[in-house]
Order: sequence, then C-alpha cells, then structure tokens
Amino acid sequence: MTIEEYINYIKENPYIEADSEAHKVMHKAALEARKITSEINNSFHDAEELRDLFSKLIGKKVDDSFGLFPPFYTDFGKNITIGKRVFINEGCCFQDQGGIEIGDDTLIGHQVVLATINHDLDPYKRGNMVIKPIKIGKRVWIGAHATILSGVTVGDNSIIAAGAVVTKDVPANSVVGGVPAKVIKTL
Repeated sequence: MTIEEYINYIKENPYIEADSEAHKVMHKAALEARKITSEINNSFHDAEELRDLFSKLIGKKVDDSFGLFPPFYTDFGKNITIGKRVFINEGCCFQDQGGIEIGDDTLIGHQVVLATINHDLDPYKRGNMVIKPIKIGKRVWIGAHATILSGVTVGDNSIIAAGAVVTKDVPANSVVGGVPAKVIKTL
C-alpha cells in the first residue's frame, strides 16, 4: 500500500487494526517524518529553506507565504494540507494520519496539538485506531497549548482560546475556550 492508497483507504475505512497493512504504512511514513522533522528542528534554516523542508515533509509544495517557527513535530506528515498565509508557531505537534486541512490566513500558536487518532476503548484491542480528519477553516486563530481532537471541523474566522481542548465542531465566527471547549461568544 502506498501513501496515496493509504490516504484514500482511510476515507472509507477509518478503523485501522494493529499490524495491518495500513498500520505498517503509518510506521514507514513515521520514519521518514522523523528524519525530515529532525532536519527542520536541529539546525537553523531561513524561511525559504523551511518552506522547502516542510513541502518535502507533507509531499506537496506550500505557498511562499507559509511561515513556520521550529521545532515542529509530526508522526506521519503526508496527510497535511496547508492554505496560503498560514503561520505555525514553535512546538506544534500534528498527528495527521487522518488528515489535517488548514485554511488560508490561519495562525497556530505555540505548542498546539492536532490529533486525528483515537485508540480502541477495548483494552484487548487498544493497538487498533479510529482515525478521523481535522478541518480548520480560513482566518482561524488557535491559541497556545490548545488541543483539537479527531473529527473536529473549525469554522471560518473562529478563535480557539489558549489551553482549550476542542472535542466537537466549532461554528464559524465563534470564540471557544475551556476543557472541553465551549462557545464563549460569537464574533
């Protein structure tokens, strides 16, 4: 199974069994992602070099307006889609096996976690995974230390407060905060 086949497969089959072919593809991609993120994180790079390395990491070219302050972490890399004028601050961790889409003009604060995987609740099947995408709209601001969990869609123009844990969809033009995150106000 190739990366492309894996990405298509999980759209129809969001449950991955431990040691399955899809799981093995995830591990192979993780090895490559660790190599590239190690290069990103362990020496200085100017903005153009970071865009080139990030493009290599995700397997597609990012726009010249993309900005990244390392370190950056991911355990897959090949299922991230980035819009224009997106900025990712230091220490972010993207678990993108299920797919992460980030819309234009989005700002992502320090140490934000985007996690597209949950493990099976059955302790005898705990190695199995349920994988769902995260979709972040345009002009979204995600505050430092926020966590967005699998299956969540964040609507355009929304703000995720620092430290929030987002477990369900965020309506457009909303400010959410807390654990779990709730709508605080409408913009």
